[in-house]
Amino acid sequence: MGRPSLEVADIFRQHAPAWRAEQRGHLSLAQLKVMSAIEQCRSAALGGHVLRCEGCGADQIAYNSCRNRHCPKCQSTAAQRWLDARQADLLPVEYYHVVFTLPAPIADLAYQNKAALYGLLFDLAAEVLITIAGDPKHLGARIGATLVLHTWGSALTHHPHVHGIVPGGGLAQDGTSWVACRAGFFLPVRVLSRLFRRRFLEELLRLHAGGQLRFFSAHANLADAHTFKTWLAPLRKIEWVVYAKRPFAGPQAVLAYLSRYTHRVAISNGRLLALDERGVTFRWKDYRAKGRTRHKAMTLSAHEFMRRFLLHVLPTGFHRIRHYGLLANGARTACLAAARELLNVMPMPSPSTHTGEPDAEQDAERPTFICRHCGHAMTIVQVFLRGEAIRAPP
Repeated sequence: MGRPSLEVADIFRQHAPAWRAEQRGHLSLAQLKVMSAIEQCRSAALGGHVLRCEGCGADQIAYNSCRNRHCPKCQSTAAQRWLDARQADLLPVEYYHVVFTLPAPIADLAYQNKAALYGLLFDLAAEVLITIAGDPKHLGARIGATLVLHTWGSALTHHPHVHGIVPGGGLAQDGTSWVACRAGFFLPVRVLSRLFRRRFLEELLRLHAGGQLRFFSAHANLADAHTFKTWLAPLRKIEWVVYAKRPFAGPQAVLAYLSRYTHRVAISNGRLLALDERGVTFRWKDYRAKGRTRHKAMTLSAHEFMRRFLLHVLPTGFHRIRHYGLLANGARTACLAAARELLNVMPMPSPSTHTGEPDAEQDAERPTFICRHCGHAMTIVQVFLRGEAIRAPP
């Protein structure tokens, strides 16, 4: 696949220096690191190597990637490795897609307290799913869930929500049987929404009482306990958006979905349309519209585009993919083995598992780099370090 005609990196390389100087003192260290990584990604600044084809003799220069998780160019390989590992976890049952969204006032507060409130969003979404599924009135089973955090809307606005992928059933409380949910129906979303709202507001008050929330600008007055409780009161009366989509069409559809969502960044290079004197033009989806009018084009100034992009930089070390319940890292192997035994199915073979020596030898001989012209193997003939000048061809 060829290089897109316009990339996020092109926008940052052209406009970031002036904007960085203009915003001096207003950008966090994490945001500055993301900007630098995207600007340098797959350029001579990060070093690279020269490849030579064993068939046609063509030379090719390959620059190193920044591997920053916010970079649109560095996610496909990481996503494929993650999917290969998750394929062995799939069960032959219906899978459901659930979404938990924070209302706009809480989302504004979450931007000022990313680590605390994004983490709370993860933990309470999982807690609500596990609690309602464990209730004998609903499912009466121990379930598992994989949650993925997205902090953006299609127009790059701040819109924190988690996508959950949940098997349609779980282990009975005594562990002796598999309890499946009704076909086409997982859990009542209204019950999930009400419990999610109550628990989130309870935990917000607890964090506030413990002095673990920060307030800036228009929210500075919320540092007062009475003012904060008054501000929360209307949020107890509105509906919090929790919804469940139709079940996936089999386990492979789950993998296809995950490949699009797990390692997605705020905007992909494929959505960019133009960079000119008017600014940056990109495609976006208006979910309030219907039919063909849903897909639109938006133009922002380059500085506003970069500002919106950097809204979604996550705190250092924050995990945006988490597993809970039966799929939690500490219990996954044993719980999945018990589920497969109760469902009378064999474990799915791992893509990296080989049963015979010839296959292993074949993998060892498979070339890492393939010539795009003739398909032969390519070998590394020169390596250059960061900032090292590339020798001109003889």
